[in-house]
Amino acid sequence: MSEKKRIFIVVKTYPTISKEYSEFVCTAGILEDGSWVRLYPIPFRKLDLERKYHKYTWIEVEVDRNTKDFRPETYRPVLDTLTIQDHTKDWGERRRIIFNNKKIYTNMQELISKAKIDNKSLAIFKPTKIHDFIYKDVDREWDKGKLSILKGLSRQMNFFQTPEEIADEFKNSS
Repeated sequence: MSEKKRIFIVVKTYPTISKEYSEFVCTAGILEDGSWVRLYPIPFRKLDLERKYHKYTWIEVEVDRNTKDFRPETYRPVLDTLTIQDHTKDWGERRRIIFNNKKIYTNMQELISKAKIDNKSLAIFKPTKIHDFIYKDVDREWDKGKLSILKGLSRQMNFFQTPEEIADEFKNSS
């Protein structure tokens, strides 16, 4: 049974290729009551332009609990109900929404222990000390195996499909 939720988007992942969903992103946000929610999976590039949301934007969408995911914050969005509401550029407002009524973890072991108890995987973590910062250049190209998944899927897709038809196919494939 779907329920409508108003969500303040704070995280969008880089697109991932999968056999099951072709290409998708995972999005995390905060509900009006301050609790965390994960929207997964979302075929972001297949969304209509008026449904492509940015970070720090309130959206409203009907969701179903995603029972394929053990994490309690994970919901599957009903994409044709997604509407973009307010976007805020005000960092004070963003800060109020994100940090209001939330525990800020400073001990990673405490956070890991809590996750093992209740399976929650979204939280705010603020390190007390940064010992080092290492970065490595990465190849931004997908590997050949993942690209072959997309090529195979593109041969099956109908060029004349509307975004709604593509979204319906996506919804029905899960």
